[in-house]
Amino acid sequence: MKKKVVVENLSKIFGDRPEKALDLVKKGHSKEEILEKTGQAVGVYDVSFEVEEGEVFVLMGLSGSGKSTLLRCINRLIEPTVGKIYIDDEDITSFSEEKLRELRRKKLGMVFQRFALFPHRTVIQNVAFGLEIQGVEERERLAKARQLLEMVGLKEWENAYPDQLSGGMQQRVGLARALASDPGILLMDEAFSGLDPLIKREMQNELLSLQSKVNKTIIFVTHDLDEALRIGDRIALMKDGRIVQIGTPEEILTNPANEYVRKFVEDVDMTKVLVAEGIMKRPEMVAVKEGPRVALRMMREAGISSIFAVTRDRRLAGIVTAEDAYEARERGEKDLTNILITDIPTARPNTPVSDLIPILAESKFPVAVIDENKKLLGVIVRGALLAGMVRKRDETE
Repeated sequence: MKKKVVVENLSKIFGDRPEKALDLVKKGHSKEEILEKTGQAVGVYDVSFEVEEGEVFVLMGLSGSGKSTLLRCINRLIEPTVGKIYIDDEDITSFSEEKLRELRRKKLGMVFQRFALFPHRTVIQNVAFGLEIQGVEERERLAKARQLLEMVGLKEWENAYPDQLSGGMQQRVGLARALASDPGILLMDEAFSGLDPLIKREMQNELLSLQSKVNKTIIFVTHDLDEALRIGDRIALMKDGRIVQIGTPEEILTNPANEYVRKFVEDVDMTKVLVAEGIMKRPEMVAVKEGPRVALRMMREAGISSIFAVTRDRRLAGIVTAEDAYEARERGEKDLTNILITDIPTARPNTPVSDLIPILAESKFPVAVIDENKKLLGVIVRGALLAGMVRKRDETE
């Protein structure tokens, strides 16, 4: 995958003697000690990470951890003290003001916690504002804005004013405005934290839905662990201006890097984060063409009462029970075509365990884990689900 954003050894010291603060932080002094001794505030220290194209990368931490400062360094709203930032392989820390403005107009979109909409402009005019600044002809920019409003479910509100919209609707307008110039990268700073819980959840769903359509590179700042786990492909957990761990949601939950991370994640509901791929078993399977005798033998050897049947290229065809296979053998049938049960539960590798629990509760068959081409990857039975959850809990403890 292409590296869209690369940050190397980035530090930001607020004050007129940053070199003094950098020297002390290298010696292990805390932010508080450095502020007391020098009057300099450590915002970010020695941060390095890479973000792949199309990835949702979450910067997470408590207030004062440096996450918003780091985000603003990435588009140089805040000037880094030392370090490099590469966007599409270009070091933007060396950009002139003119080149930086061009970067922000064309490659970076920003969504803030405060919606920052123009109260005197209509919804469609707000969305089209960035294109207007770029000199795009009115008909073209309004057509683009209308298309984006339809995408975020606000097409009927294009002539309304911001004060006529709810908070969630205003944030949708902000999101559409950020997408209007078709930036490769979206920077989102606590974008949903000011919303009510139900609206916040709705906006998270909206973002995930939009991402499946537009596939942007997103760097998302939040202090909410549940939000980070829900939307992030990877999470960077920050403390006192430093990154203490980078990983997928499951990696951070099941393999915390230190005691701080462990305490941060200890109350998370694991069923919301564990996915099918993490608990599935190797599947027992039989080819459809192999017939009931082979199916019965394989079930007997594995100690199971049903077995998944696949095509020659391992695509899932259905499931066969021992009872049906026995009767088919007695009838002299040569393959499994007539006894395939095709109405069976399936899941993708990234399906959350919380979604699997009700499926397994209602089904008499295991869940088949398949890829986008219907190839059988694994199987989940009730016992495997419970064992996987217990194993992950024990690993965490």
